[in-house]
Amino acid sequence: MRALVYPLLVLLGAFPALVSGATATATPGPGPQQLMEQVSRDMQQAIDADRDALSKDPAKLRALIDRLLLPHFDTDYAARMVLGLHWRNASESQRKRFIEAFYQSLMKDYGDAMLQFKRDQLKILPFRGDPAASTATVRTEVMRDGKVVPVNFSLRRTPSGWKVWDVTIEGISYARNFRNDFGTEVNQQGLEHLIQRLEAQNAGAAPRPPSAPPSAPAQTPAARSG
Repeated sequence: MRALVYPLLVLLGAFPALVSGATATATPGPGPQQLMEQVSRDMQQAIDADRDALSKDPAKLRALIDRLLLPHFDTDYAARMVLGLHWRNASESQRKRFIEAFYQSLMKDYGDAMLQFKRDQLKILPFRGDPAASTATVRTEVMRDGKVVPVNFSLRRTPSGWKVWDVTIEGISYARNFRNDFGTEVNQQGLEHLIQRLEAQNAGAAPRPPSAPPSAPAQTPAARSG
């Protein structure tokens, strides 16, 4: 899972129905392509302006992430998609705890990789999609270790604007990858075990290892975090 998180921070966590047939003007805020460009620009400017202080103060870095990335990341939807069928059997308390623990787990690891990221490592490609659709894919290329890596961001139209919920790196979906890893753990040890492990990990305690090793391939572009 570690290898799938880095590109997300480059720009910027029963399933609710997508808004079918919505028009481009019905959604507040910028379109998907403009949103990704805006988040990327704002994040990098903030880091460049205060990189030393951010590297010394994890709380300050986390506050920056929450301020600039969280409003544009669909944490609830991503967590539900990752939990998959296990969402149906979860209690309301477990659902809330999992959403929070999953997001915290992603954000906890963003810091170091974010501070290492440079603006010239990212290229946002021309948009190919229907602006009136309820979902969109923004294609980018990330330069990592001298290699150009295709990274596609999946967004969905929501009442509060377009939001990111998945990233696909070289054809590998981070949401699907987490879903497979977490699904194995839940099947073998239960949902409560998974939630408690994530909560302990986020709190700084030594995490209990999941029942199966992460399935993210070693050749993906890098650095877990998420």
